[in-house]
Amino acid sequence: MHASEIGADSAGDAYLPQSGNGGYRTVSIALSLRYRIARNRLDGTAELLLHSSQRLARFSLDLVGLSASVVRVEGRRADFRQVQGKLRITPERPIEAGTEFLVVVEYGGAPKPRRTRAWGAIGWEELADGVLVASQPSGAPTWFPCNDHPFDKASYRIRVETDAAYTVVANGELEDQRVVSGQGVWVYVQREPTASYLVMLQIGRYVKQPLVFDGAEGAVYFPRPLERRVAADFAPVPRMLATFEAAFGPYPFERYAVVVTADALEIPLEAQGLAVFGANHIDGHGGEERLIAHELAHQWFGNSVGLARWQDIWLNEGFCCYAEWLWADASGAAPIDRIAREHHARLSRLPEDLLIGDPGAAGMFDDRLYKRGALTLHALRLLVGDDAFFAVLREWTTRHRHATATTADFIALVSELTGRRLGTFFETWLHRPELPPLPPAAPLSPAAEPGRPRR
Repeated sequence: MHASEIGADSAGDAYLPQSGNGGYRTVSIALSLRYRIARNRLDGTAELLLHSSQRLARFSLDLVGLSASVVRVEGRRADFRQVQGKLRITPERPIEAGTEFLVVVEYGGAPKPRRTRAWGAIGWEELADGVLVASQPSGAPTWFPCNDHPFDKASYRIRVETDAAYTVVANGELEDQRVVSGQGVWVYVQREPTASYLVMLQIGRYVKQPLVFDGAEGAVYFPRPLERRVAADFAPVPRMLATFEAAFGPYPFERYAVVVTADALEIPLEAQGLAVFGANHIDGHGGEERLIAHELAHQWFGNSVGLARWQDIWLNEGFCCYAEWLWADASGAAPIDRIAREHHARLSRLPEDLLIGDPGAAGMFDDRLYKRGALTLHALRLLVGDDAFFAVLREWTTRHRHATATTADFIALVSELTGRRLGTFFETWLHRPELPPLPPAAPLSPAAEPGRPRR
């Protein structure tokens, strides 16, 4: 293998070695999609602006279950072949290091989910009447070619043409919506850098209900028969957002939209500036309010501050689980210290064989990781006090806004802002299987304003 080819076919994360590619970073992706719902037929053109980090005689994109028909690099046709989820491209001329270059891929087929041993079916999925895209962690290539690694963030423009009776929801701002020759055309622009797994597309017979936020546009899309339940269950979202802004800093995007499908879904899921829930999660009585809080919190933890590697997923899920508890405290449901100690007691009765700082691919979405990650934060809060704890969270979301970070970055920030070396604390909580005891209870911020620093 030539030096120019080293790492060009695969630079996957240790947990997902078959996803992700080396030799370049993605700057932007423009997708033009035509989808026929009755036939489940997708035809697309993807324009990817890439920046080479080394000389590339060839390079790869991730594309699963769909077939490329034409590939052009800088306007010239390129040779390509598809092997095991990789679109391997050989340009007419090598790409020099430090060069921005445009790749255009025309492709199509009948999209379907990617089957995985650990996480089931992920990616593009047909609903009873419409489409759901839920890509975490490696489903994005089921509907567009990309460098499917969480570290690789890009801006997106998504144009979708489909049956006019359906509503299309995607990331970012709706730039255009019209009907052309009986087909609905929707154009969304996501300007903030976005990881491929956080790009979402939803197609369904939805109506739109605005959500009034301070400083951000909000909306819920849902089937009309669910209107009463949706209105009741999402009424607290503006107050949730205000609570989280006090705790974590300003909302990091211009928009937050929620889609509720007519279908029942196993779990809700976030995307950048978006979340999707199944009809089974919406009962009209706030029965799953904690999940609504969880997905909203992902806009700070996981979407704006992204993962540099999947090993550190507790930075997403532990933080968002703790946000659930913060909201429960703020809404008067239960004091946060009581919630933490109840979950600690439950975890103590479960197997202690998971390292949340390195859970392995099969353990990435283990509920114990969510709860123990949240307990790690609560223990840290009790140890350093409210002022220091929330100063760390706000600096974390500011310093790594629209970027990626690691556990080591978080530990370094805690040390920097508190002046304390807490290596043993984090080693015990993150890298040992035994559940540590929680520190003694201490006075915390009032439940009405969790996370708001004392003056």
